[in-house]
Amino acid sequence: MIAPPTWNEKQLDADLNQSIGLFRRQRMEEPLEAYLQAFDHYQGSVESLLESSVDLTNLDATAIDFLTNHELLEAFRYIAGPPLSADDLETLSEAVLSRKRLEKDPQMVKRVVEIVRIGLDRRRFPWVSENRKPNEHEKAAAVLASAAMMAQSRAGTIRRNQGKKEQEELVENTLLRAGLKKVKARPIPTFNCAPAPGEFCRESVLGHYQKGDQTKGRKADLIVGLWDHRIMPIECKVSNSAVNSVKRLNNDAAVKAETWVHDFGQIQIVPTAVLSGVYKLHNLVNAQGRGLTLFWSHDLRAMVEWIEATRGKP
Repeated sequence: MIAPPTWNEKQLDADLNQSIGLFRRQRMEEPLEAYLQAFDHYQGSVESLLESSVDLTNLDATAIDFLTNHELLEAFRYIAGPPLSADDLETLSEAVLSRKRLEKDPQMVKRVVEIVRIGLDRRRFPWVSENRKPNEHEKAAAVLASAAMMAQSRAGTIRRNQGKKEQEELVENTLLRAGLKKVKARPIPTFNCAPAPGEFCRESVLGHYQKGDQTKGRKADLIVGLWDHRIMPIECKVSNSAVNSVKRLNNDAAVKAETWVHDFGQIQIVPTAVLSGVYKLHNLVNAQGRGLTLFWSHDLRAMVEWIEATRGKP
């Protein structure tokens, strides 16, 4: 069997620099439309929250109204400094943020409001802690600052999700053009359930492990059946910063690689990551050393050539 490619630091650095250059160009050309649309939307949400709660001075009396409205609830989470995610708010307040549960449990509503009140951003909303009405300029500044925070977060989420989606579609189309056949996604707890040689599927659970009474596995974005009968799970990773790359590459893809090798054996499986964006060189070296094969979105030809090489000699 032909071994997957291992890149030296010079090769990794060259591809990394090319990837960063492409990332910079894409960001500079990226339109502001998504951010501006989100800003306008969230400005209205924050204004509605302030209006319904009498400029945040009457949160208790109107809580059930904004906690059971998705848009107002999101604005409410963002009046804390720093903003609270829905998961954090549920955990801290021991609550379930669903209309049914909130309407049935007034004490739960009080706990949710109190958690946000304790974390209220007093720089944006100084009048609340000073027990007075806001002046026109304070209120306008608070609305603009809050809307900007929410729009930035939303635009970042869209950017990340869109980047990953586009990368997965790029890999899929590349595999199709290379002559591989797409098959239906399915759980793959054992080797025999994997796509046959020359086939691939989209996101599927690969391998399994016990967690309490449940059997769980780790998902791969794509899974390829190599021509020599090995499995090639592919993780598509888009990183917008060197710091973020540690989470996406080393703490996610590389961990999955180690798990899959443990489940299936080093000879049977070739864990792979297709990368784009910004990474640190030493993190790339680390991930590769932990058994992860690396390819780049800007050079998927290298991946196709290696897959074709697994056919062996005719």
